[in-house]
Amino acid sequence: MASAPLFDTTDNTATADGKDAVLRDVHAYRLARVRQQLLDHKVPAILLYDPVNIRYVTDTSNMQVWAGRNPARYIMVFADGRIVAWEFHGSEHVWDGLDLDVEFRPAVSWTYFNAGPDAERRAEQWGVEIVDVFRKHAPGDFLLAVDRLDPFGDAYLERHGMALVDGQALMESARLIKSPGELVPMGESLRTAKQGIERMRQEMRPWMNENAVWAHLHFENISNGGEWIETRLLASGARTNPWMHECMSRVLQSVELLAFDTDMVDPNGYCSDISRTWLVGDGRPSYEQRKLYELAYTQVHANMDILRAGMTREFSEKAWKIPDEYVRTRYCCLAHGIGMVDEYPSIAHQVDWASAGYDGLFETGMTVCMESYIGADSGTQGVKLEQQVVLTEHGCVPLTQCSFETDWL
Repeated sequence: MASAPLFDTTDNTATADGKDAVLRDVHAYRLARVRQQLLDHKVPAILLYDPVNIRYVTDTSNMQVWAGRNPARYIMVFADGRIVAWEFHGSEHVWDGLDLDVEFRPAVSWTYFNAGPDAERRAEQWGVEIVDVFRKHAPGDFLLAVDRLDPFGDAYLERHGMALVDGQALMESARLIKSPGELVPMGESLRTAKQGIERMRQEMRPWMNENAVWAHLHFENISNGGEWIETRLLASGARTNPWMHECMSRVLQSVELLAFDTDMVDPNGYCSDISRTWLVGDGRPSYEQRKLYELAYTQVHANMDILRAGMTREFSEKAWKIPDEYVRTRYCCLAHGIGMVDEYPSIAHQVDWASAGYDGLFETGMTVCMESYIGADSGTQGVKLEQQVVLTEHGCVPLTQCSFETDWL
């Protein structure tokens, strides 16, 4: 296993012109990936509502969290690269500076919030325009990929001769393989996350509450141009077992554990998904704390050593075996893809394969988060660790320099 990152995450020496050139290449690569998916599946176009998918194709960002709940902007991407964008009211400026062939139209929103009891009629208005645009640019065809769509829209398109294809599957497949250029903005995001993690570590004190610690991560993210944090997964003391408690006003106590998971969408729209576990205060960890930590550390790094391009289900079969007393509280997956957010695939533990596993292929250029949670079934504390890596022809290479508590091992 390589112990050094693929690139120096502390390097800020690249010129603005150099970064702009990299980002132009990244944008072209991402659009080409989506076009290739459409061509491979013989689908002439895809309609996108998911703000992360829209960001991937166009690099436009407009109220991403709000737009994830309120479908108020959408685009149609054709296999020839043409883009029709229905933008939110008065927001065409979010496309400024982008070198894209785009036809702009005002978005038609038919959520109940926007349309009230007139939602179905507004959906008909929306549908007329969608069908018209599709038939204008893909005459004689009827297949349209869609990543998400509410019932009125689905019903209208099917009534008017359209056959809908799962667009989310196409987009997850497009986003799967990162170009070398994508690792540059991803690295910038990881640098921001590292700053936030270091700030939390520096400011953490006994008698401080969990929310106050977590706020330091938000501060660094927003002040460096980041966007949002998907969860509030930070817990201390007995709340570290079981995992999945979100932070609250609980006051930290000296020599207890504090664990967190960043789930942080940083500058350029890429996610930094890093978990670490610390000891509160200046004491020394107990034997039990060190044992939990060593098991979690071993799981992450042993699985990094195992994973190789070309593997399929065998990764789950060969993965480090969790000791019996920690199996019931295991994390929900062994590993998962990462890009702009958590992405395909999600790799099930072997014990969960019948209910949650699916076949696939690990490929060079995938970026992956290696997961571990270790906490005894009847225990009062646990350790959460997660490392973000890129899969190369030689194996996993870490993408972050965030340190582990190796002196506990």
